[in-house]
Amino acid sequence: MIEKLSALLDTTGFVHLTPGMAFMWLIGLTLIWLAIAKEYEPMLLLPIGFGIILANLPLAGLMEPGTGLLWRFYEYGIHWEVIPPLIFLGLGALTDFGPMLAKPSLIFLGAGAQGGVYIAFFIAHLLLGFSLPEAATIGIIGGADGPTTIFLASKIAPHMLGTCAVAAYSYMALVPIILPPVMRLLTSEQERKIGMAKTRKVGRLEKMLFPVVAVLVIILLVPASAPLMAMFMVGNLFRESKVVERLNLASQNELLNIVTIFLGLPVGATMNADNFLRWDVIFIFVLGLVAFIASTATGILVAKAMNCFTKTKINPLLGAAGVSAVPMAARVVHKVGQQADKKNYLLMYAMGPNVAGVIGTVIAAGIFLTFLK
Repeated sequence: MIEKLSALLDTTGFVHLTPGMAFMWLIGLTLIWLAIAKEYEPMLLLPIGFGIILANLPLAGLMEPGTGLLWRFYEYGIHWEVIPPLIFLGLGALTDFGPMLAKPSLIFLGAGAQGGVYIAFFIAHLLLGFSLPEAATIGIIGGADGPTTIFLASKIAPHMLGTCAVAAYSYMALVPIILPPVMRLLTSEQERKIGMAKTRKVGRLEKMLFPVVAVLVIILLVPASAPLMAMFMVGNLFRESKVVERLNLASQNELLNIVTIFLGLPVGATMNADNFLRWDVIFIFVLGLVAFIASTATGILVAKAMNCFTKTKINPLLGAAGVSAVPMAARVVHKVGQQADKKNYLLMYAMGPNVAGVIGTVIAAGIFLTFLK
């Protein structure tokens, strides 16, 4: 009888539970708490947190290769490059490129804000000994674009997928905390008071042509960016054409919500105790923060450099919006600008480098893929 009870007990997960698994439960519960109580990126942090708990349930087999439910989500959704591009389809349908097209020079701020990606890449590889693919995956966190981080990690460093995804979304959620000190450190109060000249109105034809022209130019320049860029721009064409409203609304709402679920759970499920509880994970979070701060700083410095060569001055705060994190970074720029001058309205101008930063991060990921895959 005792042997039968022992055998029965051995079939449960309780006897196979390790302290590391229990610790990972705490991490998962912390992410769930941040998502619910603090509303930090709840659409992703909540399913990621729950996925972490599921991945650390002994004998559940949810990430068992070939048979596990969450493994199938990961293999056929993320590894097969289906879910991240579908996320970009929805983002494209939500994105208005009007502010960027109204003042094209703001594109340079979005490009300049990718400097942190490359700074973190070289630090991770040259100083801390991460491999080139691992360093690239860490660096892309600085782009503050979760789907792009997941896409790149799944291609060149899948063992780092969960860690880098959590780092990326955590720092995106902390944009209102991380950005303002950097912005104030690198700008004077007088610079923060600079007002922006009224921009021209962008016509419907121009908005419709942009996704077509952009996809041709960018994919020809960086072919590896095609999966994300193609879906991003076709989603935007749905939006701007005004003739496929059902497709536009489905991309923005139902489809985006569904794929977000199937993205968050398997990403969290890659974070089992064996993969996560290592010293290099701490380095990844620290370097991700360095990349994020450096991207903010380089965007601001590019704006200041542009002011040296132009008659019409740009408020340097706009450079901080180039870190992507749409639209939170633009809102933070607007808030800091109004703290210096309540009449200063920067939100629409900040959206220009904000959406340009999304494109810049995808291009950076494409460059890494081209040389490291």
